[in-house]
Amino acid sequence: MTAVFALATSLLWGLADFGGGLLTRRLHALTVVVVSQALAALVLGAIVVTTGGWREAGPQLWFAVAAGVVGPAAMLCFYRALALGPMGVVSPLASLGTVLVPLGVGIVAGERPGLIQVAGMIVAVIGVLLAGGPRLDGASVARQTIALTLVSALGFGAVMSLIAEASTTVTGLFLALFVQRVCNVAVGGAALYATVRRGTPALPEGGFAALRGTLPALAFVGIADVAANGTYALAAQSGPVTVAAVLASLYPVVTTLAALGVLKERMRAVQTAGASLALVGTVLLASRG
Repeated sequence: MTAVFALATSLLWGLADFGGGLLTRRLHALTVVVVSQALAALVLGAIVVTTGGWREAGPQLWFAVAAGVVGPAAMLCFYRALALGPMGVVSPLASLGTVLVPLGVGIVAGERPGLIQVAGMIVAVIGVLLAGGPRLDGASVARQTIALTLVSALGFGAVMSLIAEASTTVTGLFLALFVQRVCNVAVGGAALYATVRRGTPALPEGGFAALRGTLPALAFVGIADVAANGTYALAAQSGPVTVAAVLASLYPVVTTLAALGVLKERMRAVQTAGASLALVGTVLLASRG
């Protein structure tokens, strides 16, 4: 069942990324973050009450609070990058952080990467360089898009590491994710308020009526993200964590296929090669040996 749960994680994360990026082309990125995370928090709150997860509250939840502060910044950068650049490039690059940062934390704690992981680092760096599609005429993915993607990658990796420290059981994980989402909404909401004060509208043209039309999609993005965290926890508990991590890290493939199928995106050969190498590097980094 480990493979089934992990592949379900990839599917859910990939579709959530695609939906979030698509919505950001119609709505303010902060609006997507705040509304989708608020809807996710409602679902998680119900799960915590049902499972009795509140009983596992303790000092470790401060890690969840920290994740809730870092998360909105990472999501904002990621959604902005998805709106500005090809999803088939952005999603694989962003997935690097979900492995690189936890790996770095492990090295600091005394772990040493194996030869496969070292190979993954090299492959990933080459992928990052090629995914921008370097050309002498400058017709490549914008530097801003690449920069936003890499910042979001580091943020996502930090969030995973912090959440891992915030819980040791499934019910504790739900509580940690709930606390994280509440903080996401608080931090993202404050940033959205500041943006509105500077004159940028939070709502799309048409106001609340137009926003209501996107609520199902926003709910899907938030709930799919929550469900992915749940299926990953089940995968990690039902079998080898290494297998779960490798299969779950394939979610950029789902995003890329969705972009190719729905948006008819086209990438140059060098960009395709770079994105593919970044994905291969992610899989190698998630492996042991």
